[in-house]
Amino acid sequence: MYDLTIDLGDRLDALAEIGEAFGRAGVSIEGGGAFGPVAHFLVADPDAAAAALGPGRITAVRTPLMQRLDQDTPGQVGALTRRMADAGVQIEVLYSDHDGNLILLVDDAEAGARVSAAWTARRS
Repeated sequence: MYDLTIDLGDRLDALAEIGEAFGRAGVSIEGGGAFGPVAHFLVADPDAAAAALGPGRITAVRTPLMQRLDQDTPGQVGALTRRMADAGVQIEVLYSDHDGNLILLVDDAEAGARVSAAWTARRS
């Protein structure tokens, strides 16, 4: 999966336009959200998404960390994000996908991946 960063600008119909374009192209949005003038969407095929929107609409394509949390245990987000902070990893974006995975964009992908792997190993 890939996270797309899309600048929405100040257009009232920007989200509708993106959703319609993705729909016509068969691009499924697997998670994400809009945060002010910026949207983040999780997709399987970033090339198809870029083709659907046209040049310059997607400002970044990144591979996020995807972490499964124990949904029945309160405090999971706090515990995982504390481990990231303690490892010096800055979380830039955090949201959930449609399957209940936590999606993280971090400033240091390698260090973030180590923390994520240790978290998963601890749960196993």
